[in-house]
Amino acid sequence: MKKFLTTALMAVSAFTAQAQNIQLHYDFGRNIYPDEEDGRQKVTVTLEQFKADNWGSWYYFVDIDLSRKETRGAYTEISREFNLGKQSPFAAHVEYDGGLGSRSGSYQQAALIGAAYNGHTSDFSTTWSVQLLYKRFFKSSNFNRAFNSAQLTGVWGTTFANKKCTFSGFIDFWREEKADGHGKLVILSEPQFWFNATEHFSVGSEVEISNNFIYNTYNDKTFFVNPTLAVKWNF
Repeated sequence: MKKFLTTALMAVSAFTAQAQNIQLHYDFGRNIYPDEEDGRQKVTVTLEQFKADNWGSWYYFVDIDLSRKETRGAYTEISREFNLGKQSPFAAHVEYDGGLGSRSGSYQQAALIGAAYNGHTSDFSTTWSVQLLYKRFFKSSNFNRAFNSAQLTGVWGTTFANKKCTFSGFIDFWREEKADGHGKLVILSEPQFWFNATEHFSVGSEVEISNNFIYNTYNDKTFFVNPTLAVKWNF
């Protein structure tokens, strides 16, 4: 798991200035792909927070990957949006992505800037966002070179069944570089389904669907589907 954008941000901002949750995911990827993903983590803890203000909103999350012996890695994304007018659905979006891994050193850092289009239904039960961003990857400790890229992101959230069920997630498309310098299209989506047992406690699942995202040296497979079993506490 590299990214969570599952908070229905527009709905949150309609009712409260901030929201925070912590999630615990058990990942079945290594069971499904024992050869290609033999080093994949089994457990990920995610802390995420959204806060709205008069100018726009802040959002961040931290993924902490755990094994039996060590913390395998910590990855974060921090973004800021500036509203372009009080009633406008458009916003300016600025973001930082990066983190540390116990085996891989640092994740390749990236800075993103661009525009977002945010929308919602009249009762805020369904929200969405589309972001078109310029993305700059920086040189990393693993000798990855710096390069320019672009990213298209879609985020959605919908609550139904008298607020007992939530379906949310995101999909990203961006240009990555191969070792030979040629480009490749990376697709990453993480839809989530939650059953909201109480106002604070939810049980559910996330399915990480990706192409050209998983680092696989075992064979030439690039498409993976990695489900989780998860619990979430909303503060």
